[in-house]
Amino acid sequence: MANNNQSVHGIWRNRWIFILAATGSAVGLGNIWKFPYITGEHGGGAFVLMYLACIALVGIPVMVAEVAMGRRGRQSPINTMISLISEAKAGPAWKAIGWMGALAGFLILSFYSVIAGWALSYVLKLAAGTFVGADQALAGDQFSDMLGDPSGLMMWHTIFMVLTAGVIMRGVNKGIESAIQVLMPLLFVLLLVLIGYAAKNGNFAEAVHFMFDADFSKLSAESVLVALGHAFFTLSLGMGAIMAYGAYMPRQASIGTTVFAIAGLDTLVALLAGLAIFPIVFANGLEPSAGPGLLFVSLPLAFGNMAGGQFFGALFFILVTFAAWSSAISLIEPATAWAVERFKTSRVKATIGIAFIIWFLGIGTVFSFNDWSDYVFFAKTPDGIELFAVMSELKAMYPTAVDTLKGLTFFDLLDFITANIMLPLGGLLIALFVGFGMKYHHVYNEMQVKTPLFFNIWYVVLRFITPIAIGIVFIQGLLPECSFDSELLDADSGVCSNAPYLQPRLIGGVIIAIVYVGIIVKSLKKPARGLAE
Repeated sequence: MANNNQSVHGIWRNRWIFILAATGSAVGLGNIWKFPYITGEHGGGAFVLMYLACIALVGIPVMVAEVAMGRRGRQSPINTMISLISEAKAGPAWKAIGWMGALAGFLILSFYSVIAGWALSYVLKLAAGTFVGADQALAGDQFSDMLGDPSGLMMWHTIFMVLTAGVIMRGVNKGIESAIQVLMPLLFVLLLVLIGYAAKNGNFAEAVHFMFDADFSKLSAESVLVALGHAFFTLSLGMGAIMAYGAYMPRQASIGTTVFAIAGLDTLVALLAGLAIFPIVFANGLEPSAGPGLLFVSLPLAFGNMAGGQFFGALFFILVTFAAWSSAISLIEPATAWAVERFKTSRVKATIGIAFIIWFLGIGTVFSFNDWSDYVFFAKTPDGIELFAVMSELKAMYPTAVDTLKGLTFFDLLDFITANIMLPLGGLLIALFVGFGMKYHHVYNEMQVKTPLFFNIWYVVLRFITPIAIGIVFIQGLLPECSFDSELLDADSGVCSNAPYLQPRLIGGVIIAIVYVGIIVKSLKKPARGLAE
């Protein structure tokens, strides 16, 4: 029978609210620029098919597992794991799933808020006509000047955190639910309006060709890795958000069909974003390069030189802000829910406390682009790795190696730790815990499936295919870049610039493989588990 625990934070009014909320969590800045770009670069329609296969093998299985865990526990991810571990009589080490998820969302929001603040500032820049008639130099200078102004970045970071906290402190129903019901429909409306504008004023045919022509010759081993990685990260997995939202899911809602709807909407938003962006890019002879350069230099330049660009450019950055806002709401919820439960305090007080800590941590990201840009972690030098260094001093010590000196700023470090370590590791542990740690009948009953065949297929994929795929994503994210790009090798020595990292990363991969095999072997020794309990 199903678990009938009730969340102290509230329950989504219906299944579609949960779908909108989870889609809002999944749709973020990456959907607006990254997915359309990697689709075009890796074979268009051929890559979309590869990506959908990866979603089926990685994204959907883990998301179903995370939602099921959240709905069974009905608490914050941290306390949900404590409850599920007790129920399954599993080892206490599994608590790491809850803590790591909440901490990952916490750390990500600290720098995500700063970057979302850039979009907010560009709404005003476009609306004020800053880019009307602009050239490449002016567009680049505007972006550089913004990054070089810590007081301005701090202001927009603060405004965005206040907007996010303002939703969370009102609770699940009055806050998150009400905001999502407005934000997500508006996001789709804005996308459609911008697609109409792009079709009229841009090169729509070339954009469709770039994104959807199935060129299987462009598919490679790297394409598979890119599809695997994006399939995992695009659904906000491993950061506690989906588990927290799952805790508020109505009991009668089907987890499987709901997750399929979320994955479909997330992919649809990414494809529509491409149809809104790339016609404008191609019509202006711009390169569809990924990253901040596309959003904050190329597109403002394009809008500034198109009819109606002042209005539609501002509209575009409102769209970007909405996407970031809906994601930010989900990132802060796990930590806020835990604070309410742990300290028995009001949601308002918990939100203010958590939001302030995140805002304070975000100051490090603000200064990473200006005053602290010279201070780096894990700097690579001809003599090895410096754990912490001042880049200007390193350049003075190694004047002939300036081009090869690299390091991570405070922002880079947070981004690397969360994206390359915490999220894939969290997703891997979720798959292993639900697949091997929880009792079979608890998982089956929580799913409330009508067709056991579909459950069994999902269960096999989750246990024996998904962990391997996530492990590949995990190791690929840690390996040196030149493992996949020969151009990054040193021309003279043939040595990868990241070679000092290679050995410990491979050792980590071997350890993960051994642990996985050990869990499987231990699981196979257990007696058959029925559905009676």
